[in-house]
Amino acid sequence: MIVGNLLTLAAKHVARAPARSALTVLGVAAGMFLFTAVQAMQTGLERATARSADDTQLVVFRANRFCPATSRLPERYLAEIERVDGVVSALPTRIVVNTCGTGMDVVTFRGVPAEQFLARSASLRLPEGALAAWQSRSDAALVGSALARRRGLRAGDRFEAAGVTVAVAGILESDEPQDRNAAFVHLDFLQRAARGGVGIVTQFEVTVADPAQLDAVARAIDARFAGEPEPTHTAAKQAFVAQAVGDILDLVGFTRWVGLAAVAAVLSLVANTVVLAARGRVRDHAILATLGYGGGALAILVVAEGIILGAAGGLLGVLSAQGLLASGGYNLTSEGVSVAFTANAATTVTALAVAAGLGLVASAAPALQAARRPILAGLREG
Repeated sequence: MIVGNLLTLAAKHVARAPARSALTVLGVAAGMFLFTAVQAMQTGLERATARSADDTQLVVFRANRFCPATSRLPERYLAEIERVDGVVSALPTRIVVNTCGTGMDVVTFRGVPAEQFLARSASLRLPEGALAAWQSRSDAALVGSALARRRGLRAGDRFEAAGVTVAVAGILESDEPQDRNAAFVHLDFLQRAARGGVGIVTQFEVTVADPAQLDAVARAIDARFAGEPEPTHTAAKQAFVAQAVGDILDLVGFTRWVGLAAVAAVLSLVANTVVLAARGRVRDHAILATLGYGGGALAILVVAEGIILGAAGGLLGVLSAQGLLASGGYNLTSEGVSVAFTANAATTVTALAVAAGLGLVASAAPALQAARRPILAGLREG
């Protein structure tokens, strides 16, 4: 009961200084917005590059590649790859991007054989009629939802990037970030649209039967083409992504410092606000002490105010970041491989806990001071 009364009183104290409280909450929200964005970036990178024990996907690409344009493999390799022991299937893919550099609005075309793409379309969420529209014309594209949001695309639109013009047959949804940030087109169409691309693919996406044989199958594939003019390098899908997004790894490493700076700014802001509030309520605390509230109760009152400010600002910042990330489909793409900004439930809980924790830490010193201040000194100072 006493704790509930103290929390109610702390909320009233916050409301009694609306301008100061609002500015503090907005400042905390800005800091936690940045912190959440950084966490979302790190979560997306971890999700894209984390390898699990049941992974069955390999990517075969040109040895020493540094961009999809430099990975040129003969489509005839498909038959040889499918004959390797342990291989279940292989998907030849031609990739064309409007830039090989790292960017937030990279357009990635993925040319795939129609029959094999239709076989895996069950894992995609497509509007009714989209597949039929895609099959009916050679220049049709199924555009990932994130790419469609960034470019403002809808079914029936036409758009051009990297010298390729396509008609949007539908917008697809997928749990895979790479699918959401790409436009799927017919392989033969993209080979013709890209100069010198007839019979040439960028990579083969291979599924193996046994996850334990992933590395062995990769070595067998590379050994088979070691003597060819276009040798291959085969890696687990997650390892391939990690190699392709090397620049993003460096960028995310730097953003950790940005996140720490945001946390430090929030801590100093809340601490300054709570200190000023505590100094302005010295007489109030002394009066409460004369009414029987002990030092512990006064400390809880001060700490509660700091937690309220931190939690309110954190909630505002996290919700704003989540709304922006969800509506914008933001990601970083390098060499045609995308890392989506993913603000999941764990990211939200972490950010809110950090905000409330910072409020507690920031108010600890003034709370201790309020608890130890003699009643008479408080009445005189007030």
